[in-house]
Amino acid sequence: MNRPLPTEVTKAGVLGTGVIGGAWALHFLRMGMDVVAYDPGPNARERLLAMVDHIWPTMEKLGLREGASPSRLRFADSLEELVNSVEVIQESTPENLNAKRGLFAELDRLAPPEVVIISSTSGFAMTDMAVEVQQQADRFVVGHPFNPPYLVPFCEVCGGERTSQEVVDWTAAFYEAIEKQVAKMDKELPGFIGNRLQEALWREALHMVANNECSVEDIDKAIAYGPGLRWAIMGHCLTYHLGGGQGGMAHLLDHFEESLKEPWTRLDAPELTQQLKDDMVAGCLSQANGASINELIQERDDCLIRIMQTLKEYRDEHGIRR
Repeated sequence: MNRPLPTEVTKAGVLGTGVIGGAWALHFLRMGMDVVAYDPGPNARERLLAMVDHIWPTMEKLGLREGASPSRLRFADSLEELVNSVEVIQESTPENLNAKRGLFAELDRLAPPEVVIISSTSGFAMTDMAVEVQQQADRFVVGHPFNPPYLVPFCEVCGGERTSQEVVDWTAAFYEAIEKQVAKMDKELPGFIGNRLQEALWREALHMVANNECSVEDIDKAIAYGPGLRWAIMGHCLTYHLGGGQGGMAHLLDHFEESLKEPWTRLDAPELTQQLKDDMVAGCLSQANGASINELIQERDDCLIRIMQTLKEYRDEHGIRR
C-alpha cells in the first residue's frame, strides 16, 4: 500500500457536491490542491461552478495557499474515474443510511486500497454505514465538518468498529495539515460532539418559542451577544472554568452543584407542530429583514473572517497556542 503522508496529499476527491460537498471543494482548492468532483445529480456541475464563482472572493479574503485556483477543479464522469484520480475522498452525499451503505460497498469495491474514504455525515455512525463493506472497512472513517467547511475550521474524526486507528490518526493529521482544528473521538456516538451540543440548545429554544416564553429574535440575541462571543474564544467548559473565579472549575462545580437540579433546561424535544414551525420561520424571516440567503451568507462569512483574524493576531502577538 502506497498511501501518501497526510501532509503530502495533493489530489482530493469530492463525492456529492451539494452545500457541504461544494464547500469542501472550495476548501481543498484554497489549500492549493487538485480537486476532482463527482455527483450524478441533475445540474450538479453547473451548481458547483456557480458556488465556486460566488464564494471564491471569500477564499481570497481568507488567504490562499500557493497554487490555489478554481481552475484546479475538474469533474469525473463516473465513480470509478473519481476513485482512481485522487488520494483521499470526502463523501458528502444526502443523509440516507441505506443509500450510504450501498455507496460505501461500491467505493470499497472500486477504490484503490490506499485511498482513505471520509464521510461528512452529520450523525450516522461509521459502523452502521459500513455494514456492507466486504474488503477494506478499515479505511472508512467519519470526518464531520461544520458549515461552511471552507470557513469554519473544525472537524470531528470518528472511526467505526472496523476502522483502523492508523486511518483515524491519518485523517486527523490530514485535516490538521489543511488548517482544521480536530476533535478525534475515542468512541462512536450518534451526532458526535458538536451536533449533540447544538441539538440540546436547539431543543430548549423550540420549547421557549412553543411556550411563548420569548421570541426567536431574543433567543438568537441571547446567544450572539452573550455566550456566543465567549464560545468563539475558548469554548464552553473553559468559559465555565473562568466562571469559578480563582478556584476555577472545581469551585464552580462545588458552588453550583445544586443548580443542576433546577429546571433550567428541557432536553426532551417538544412536538414540532405546524404552529411551532410557522413561528420559527416567521422569526427568522423577521430577523433577516429582507436580506437574501446569499446576502446573509456573505455577512456571516465576512464577520467570521474578522473574528478569526482578530483571534489569530491576538494569539500570535501574545504567543498563545490553543
